[in-house]
Amino acid sequence: MHNIRFYQNGDKKALIKLIQLNIPTYFDSSEEDEFVEYLENKREDYFVIEDKNTNQIIGCGGINYFFDDKDISRDANNGKNLARISWDIIHPSFQGQGIGKKLLLHRINQIKSKEIQLIIVRTSQLAYKFYQKVGFELEKTEKDFWAKGFDLYQMKMNL
Repeated sequence: MHNIRFYQNGDKKALIKLIQLNIPTYFDSSEEDEFVEYLENKREDYFVIEDKNTNQIIGCGGINYFFDDKDISRDANNGKNLARISWDIIHPSFQGQGIGKKLLLHRINQIKSKEIQLIIVRTSQLAYKFYQKVGFELEKTEKDFWAKGFDLYQMKMNL
């Protein structure tokens, strides 16, 4: 079993370890500093998922909210209140077991409780199929967006 809870400052070290375990498979090494910056300054709703038996953090993921067009001018939200799924990271030993899906569905349910009409996720060619299986549609791509070899795959889900 697994427990999903809000991020606490004491979780930071474990989350940095999670991203390190996913470099270079899903993240470029340059993204580690960006992730730390996110945790320290850009985090809104951020969750961790723990293994109930060991209390080990095995995954994490966040939500950022945009209620004003000018806040997210790079995304075509057409005046809709928008949420963005951000920084999904699952421990490599636990990938493929439904943990990422559980964490994603938890956040989608959180978003549905707010006045949001559109969810965006910005991912890479390495993970976009995961989001596609849950109902996100590919909106645009951009080569080498995150780093060389890590393309942007922007996806959306209308609520």
